[in-house]
Amino acid sequence: MTNETPIVRLNHLRLDRGGRAVLRDIHLDVPRGSIVAVLGPSGSGKSTLLAALTGELAPAAGSVEVFGQAVPQGRRALLELRKGIGVLLQGNGLLTDLTAAENVALPLRAHTNLPDAVIRQLVLMKLHAVGLRAVADSYPRELSGGMARRVALARALALDPPLMIYDEPLTGLDPIASGVVMELVKRLNDTLGLTSIVVTHHVHETLPVADHAIVIANGGIVFSGTPAQLEASEDPFVRQFLNGEPDGPIAFDAAPRNSEAA
Repeated sequence: MTNETPIVRLNHLRLDRGGRAVLRDIHLDVPRGSIVAVLGPSGSGKSTLLAALTGELAPAAGSVEVFGQAVPQGRRALLELRKGIGVLLQGNGLLTDLTAAENVALPLRAHTNLPDAVIRQLVLMKLHAVGLRAVADSYPRELSGGMARRVALARALALDPPLMIYDEPLTGLDPIASGVVMELVKRLNDTLGLTSIVVTHHVHETLPVADHAIVIANGGIVFSGTPAQLEASEDPFVRQFLNGEPDGPIAFDAAPRNSEAA
């Protein structure tokens, strides 16, 4: 596999939920080392796309390739693939009865046979990478929302995955914490040689760190290009989304909502 091979490739992808097409004819190449923003209003299918990338949802048509191979359907092969994908969930997913360090250690305990002393050192390194080594022994309830999000990021990085997927990473964060998290996404991507896909509706906080952006609406990709091209676009779909206009070509209430298509 050459360096030119995209780390993620979607080709003629169609994704169905509940017997209806949520996304259709999706094409996307994610180059190695890049940060790609997947933007769109709530209910547009961003999380459905994420489910396809992690193998939770099989394509109804077309293909999903990660690391140069089709996402497998077999449980064992899929688990192996997922070791190379770090996912930061929108709700953090931290276990409240475990300390920050114990939360970060979970993937290492589940997928390696490393001694406790080595795991402790690795955990401290990951917490240091997100600027939170000092809170290693604190519980999630003792952390601010932004700090808890960074602990969850440290956990997602525990196995040194080459690909990071961020699912609405700024949900519930104030503007300062949002800025800290997005700057951290950029810095980690650069220093650790990662590739990142940021699934979000927070446009103005995400575009400054992104190399490429796509906008999903009405069941497909309505824009694909650089952040500068997105900001300059006169496309009515793009303008409606960027400006938060209730009326326009993006039909928010044209069909019954499927909560899983958010």
